[in-house]
Amino acid sequence: MPAPVKAPKTFDVAQGFKFQTGGGGPAGVKIEHRIGVNAPASVIWDVIFDVASWPRWSVIYPQAAGEVRIGSALNLTLALPGEAHRAVQATVLDWAPNDQLHLRQSRYGGLLRSTRYLEIEILGDESCIFSNGELFQGLLLSTVRGRGSRSLRKGFTLLGEGLKVRAEAAWRAGGAAPTSVGE
Repeated sequence: MPAPVKAPKTFDVAQGFKFQTGGGGPAGVKIEHRIGVNAPASVIWDVIFDVASWPRWSVIYPQAAGEVRIGSALNLTLALPGEAHRAVQATVLDWAPNDQLHLRQSRYGGLLRSTRYLEIEILGDESCIFSNGELFQGLLLSTVRGRGSRSLRKGFTLLGEGLKVRAEAAWRAGGAAPTSVGE
């Protein structure tokens, strides 16, 4: 007869909450937008890396300051559709040129944590998929469900569309952009 399976411990008075892995604990919420961009990854990356220029192409970040360096803070103003603007401080968690930028945020005393990501998937020399989204975890996940998730989805769509326009214009301005037959 097999030994009884012990239920995993989810709370320890000395250490606070411990979340299980492998499906037993609280699930996260992921909100994402993906869009095709007709420009090389290096051009898209240049747009992402220049944080100070985000307000020129992203309506959801009307103010942005900071440096892409692991551990550094980006000070952003988040302007989601239908919501009041709010100040956000995100810490650069990870980044790789022509590939990704991951930011970490925490709200409500750590009861809601998120990883914000901007990622480039290379399809060819001059075409990519740009993904931007956020993975939420913590006890206050209900704050991002419902109306909040609709607003985030709209915001991420606007950010993706803005990046696409900016990167494709930069690629054309560089004179290296391909032209389609009939243009």
